[in-house]
Amino acid sequence: MDDKVNLPQKFAGFSDHWGPRIVGSYNGNDVRLIRAQGEFIWHVHEDTDDFFLVLDGELDIELRDRTITLGPGDLYVVPRGVEHRPVARRGEVRILNLEPRGTNNVGEGSPQRPPVAA
Repeated sequence: MDDKVNLPQKFAGFSDHWGPRIVGSYNGNDVRLIRAQGEFIWHVHEDTDDFFLVLDGELDIELRDRTITLGPGDLYVVPRGVEHRPVARRGEVRILNLEPRGTNNVGEGSPQRPPVAA
């Protein structure tokens, strides 16, 4: 990254939900921004953990045995191999997500929605 990244400006540049935008990278990982609203799909990442940091709003991470509720400033890491579904049922949520470059955001075996540069 040659320049600083202003997250509010990057979020202002897109409005679709669940379509990650890459805003930076480090050590082979992508820094992604996600606008979330409604339910995502149940999925699993067999080879990587899934990092969620909520910047604005309230996000539920549904696991098969419990639900983790995150608010602004909260983060949760879904361990690799754990099926999960992010849900933004109380309005739009802004999320910062870290994943290895090229990770399919909908898990293995699902149609890919590749992240794009913001």
